[in-house]
Amino acid sequence: MKIDPVALLQNLIRIPSVNPDGDPGIAEASEARLAEFLREFLQTAGAEAELREVLPGRPNVIARFPTNRAGKPRMLLAPHTDTVSVAGMTIEPFSGELREGRIWGRGASDTKGPMAAMLAALVELGGEIADLDWEIWFAGLMGEEAGLHGSRALANEEHFDFVIVGEPTEMRAVHAHKGAAWLKVVASGRSAHASTPEAGVNAIDALLAALEEFRARFEETRVRHQDPTLGFSTLNLSVIHGGSKVNIVPSRCEALVDMRVVPGFPVEELVKGLQTSHPGFEVTLHSSPPLFTATTHPMFRTLEAAGIPPTTAPWFCDAAPFSEKGIAAIALGPGSIAQAHIADESIAVDALCDGAVQLTRFLRSLAS
Repeated sequence: MKIDPVALLQNLIRIPSVNPDGDPGIAEASEARLAEFLREFLQTAGAEAELREVLPGRPNVIARFPTNRAGKPRMLLAPHTDTVSVAGMTIEPFSGELREGRIWGRGASDTKGPMAAMLAALVELGGEIADLDWEIWFAGLMGEEAGLHGSRALANEEHFDFVIVGEPTEMRAVHAHKGAAWLKVVASGRSAHASTPEAGVNAIDALLAALEEFRARFEETRVRHQDPTLGFSTLNLSVIHGGSKVNIVPSRCEALVDMRVVPGFPVEELVKGLQTSHPGFEVTLHSSPPLFTATTHPMFRTLEAAGIPPTTAPWFCDAAPFSEKGIAAIALGPGSIAQAHIADESIAVDALCDGAVQLTRFLRSLAS
């Protein structure tokens, strides 16, 4: 049995599944409708499939394909179901339009394209899946674009021996990436007339001084924590808001800082130092772990035999929570990360179809 990955991807794009965090650009933002579609699709493909709610109204969809014997190692294929916001897009986000040899719409590359390629490969294998040396599972993971909620939940619920998360990697196996640490810092001051600034406490000045101190400590630390695979950790001051009017001393200032950190980098220690130095500040840290799976793992020989070489990436993904549990995990799929999150997202038809063929070849090679 075969399924057209192009038509499948068009259907996936036409089901809005925007992550509700921040400004989704759509009134009803959730992965629920896509999860329902996937559950029915997977059941039709012969798998046992269920929804597991992670956050209210936002489930993972989990499927297990039949196997001819118990006790096999488990392999998970796991693209995420959520997309980023559609605000500001210059094309119709949910059209799934086919033109110029590409499929257009939000999620075309990140990551409904890899999802369509994985599903097409599983459908083509059909009854062969039961005879593979691995027990095959599929998961559509919610919440990857903010918090990795779906992968964290599944990594705590089930054990797998090898995980392939769906991401647009141009069919290279991403085995390592930095962790992400997102820092929010809020400074409070006291407002006053700008003509007498000494009567107030300028929150912008206070926060900028604190951030410069934090950046200096970060720079001192990063040179001592170079990773042989991923290099150095990085820091970016991404957002800053403060003040209300030019003639008022600002009483509040907020900053958001993005840090991408290598394994072993003591980001929590640095943040605690910031809190200790500035006890009046509101400091919040949200972090996602780094990914590292050694390319000495035997699965990499199988991947390379299917034309899938290893690589690394600067971004983070759902592979990291599994890696944190000691599970070998990679990111893999057709499409380019350069298309992710942009205003006119798309994927090349050839890349999508070739990716489905490669994934089929790889899975088929798991039979002894």
